[in-house]
Amino acid sequence: MRTEKVSLWNVVIFAGSTISLLVGAGFATGQEVLQYFTGYGLNGFLTAALTLVVIAYAAGSFAFTGYATEFENTNDIFRCYCGRHIGGVYDYFSVVCIYASFIVLIGGAGATVAQYYGLPVYVGCALMAVLSGGTVMLGLGRIVDVIGMIGPVLILFAVGIGLYSALGNLSGIMAGAKLVEAGEVDIYRAGTNWFTAGVFYSGNQMLWLAAFTAAMGHRANSAKEAVLGASLGAVGFALGIIVLMCGMFASIKEVAASDIPSLILAAKIHPEIALAFSFIIMGGIFSSAVPLLWAVSARFAAERSRKFYLLTAALSAAGCLAGAFISFKSLVNIIYSANGAVGIVLLLFMIAGSPLRTRRKP
Repeated sequence: MRTEKVSLWNVVIFAGSTISLLVGAGFATGQEVLQYFTGYGLNGFLTAALTLVVIAYAAGSFAFTGYATEFENTNDIFRCYCGRHIGGVYDYFSVVCIYASFIVLIGGAGATVAQYYGLPVYVGCALMAVLSGGTVMLGLGRIVDVIGMIGPVLILFAVGIGLYSALGNLSGIMAGAKLVEAGEVDIYRAGTNWFTAGVFYSGNQMLWLAAFTAAMGHRANSAKEAVLGASLGAVGFALGIIVLMCGMFASIKEVAASDIPSLILAAKIHPEIALAFSFIIMGGIFSSAVPLLWAVSARFAAERSRKFYLLTAALSAAGCLAGAFISFKSLVNIIYSANGAVGIVLLLFMIAGSPLRTRRKP
């Protein structure tokens, strides 16, 4: 029998790993916050609230199911919620969605290096592909340990930049939101309104979370520990979105057209802050790229097998090529929205059915 022990340290690590998975290129660069939240003015806070509720529920549910259920493969979590046949479709489609998201992250690394350092996009793409592929080859246990502390650091740094930008111009928050709502700044938006933006965004994040948080729950000492860690990670992520959104409102004219708006905010504080944040952004991209790439490789090959290593290398190389030749803004807008439409249907299955369709662990 497994105990009901709750380790505070494990809760922190699980929360950090959840945040690390969620932050990715879109959040770290500020591009997804701009498109899905800031772009809808004050209604962006409603988008953030919807996102919090959906992601906290999904993350906690996935982690609990991973703890309580025997899986031959963590992608079998889709069969728990959707049944054998629809779950099988989700299993394979989620692999496509997750890999597409990995390409977005690679593109984000290329855009960051290009905007701040003036280097060709392919340099950042290649660097991230090599780092993420090499880390995936270490296996899941090492991945959780490596990325568990990156997410909290990035969130704290992003929140700090957002707070500084917002507090330095409190009146600018409301003024910036009104400029957005009046259409006086041109922002590349995702969705058609605040609700569809929230649906697409949270649905995309659900597909990211499913296999990885289920595997994380499997490693927990108790169901409570797994659920607390995953849910707290979702809360921390949502708070980071809100703060960064406020910072963007306060400087909306400067950030609206930028590929990497968070770097614009950092540079307004001090050039050295922007330099430090460029490294932190790359760390945030890395922390999401690794578990996404792992989820795809682990679906088709056993960890530490020759097939696993070769597949990881091939996926990294292909992701590098795609990320280098497709616009980062377009990747965020198209891929995240398409993934989100599929992910939100999964939420309906989760609400309607029981997640415990496989046998419990002894």
